[in-house]
Amino acid sequence: MIPAKSGDGSTTKRTIVVVDDHPLMRRALIALIEGEPDLAVSAEAGDGKAALLALARRPPNLAIVDLTLKGGADGLDFVKAMKINHPDIPSLVLSMHEEALYAERALRAGAHGYVNKQQLCEDVLKAIRRVLNGQIYVSEAFGTTLAARFFGDACPAANSFAALSDRELQVFRLIGVGSRTREIATALHLSPKTIETYREHIKQKLGLENGSELLRHAIRFVESGE
Repeated sequence: MIPAKSGDGSTTKRTIVVVDDHPLMRRALIALIEGEPDLAVSAEAGDGKAALLALARRPPNLAIVDLTLKGGADGLDFVKAMKINHPDIPSLVLSMHEEALYAERALRAGAHGYVNKQQLCEDVLKAIRRVLNGQIYVSEAFGTTLAARFFGDACPAANSFAALSDRELQVFRLIGVGSRTREIATALHLSPKTIETYREHIKQKLGLENGSELLRHAIRFVESGE
């Protein structure tokens, strides 16, 4: 990883690749990062393939990754691919989705932190610097939840979606945005039969009777922003 030099060559900046499917969000995040004297954006991408190419071409000090990428791709899958192909590059997940449901999944996938897009700019910069310094970042509230779980004091998860595996949650979300079984299979590079199996598992875990209930709950899930 080669740090970038500032305009006058006096300050070494740590470089970041921004991976988000929304151009406007990328622009805003890049502006925030570039406004800091010690940080620089070396590349941006809207999908996992372009992002992996950027990481290989010029390895940064950090990758900031959204949970939802172009073409229905999943940010957690990208984080897992990063861990295999670029184990020396830490990743920070920046997402609109509920921290209670996704933060632990992101950490298990190999991310070094999770920050919600609704948090203050100061919190985002704090998360970036903490991960760059080799630490893990989650919000104080979620850190307390993790600590309670570690010491055996946590109550069972009230959110039934927590029972879903990463792949099941991914399929559930795609159902909620209106994707059909074959479309989901194509997006995830799986067979339609495999997607049908995931649908059955989801219905069982959530206590849903049929496909109509599954669709209704999936739409509600997506609309809630979880």
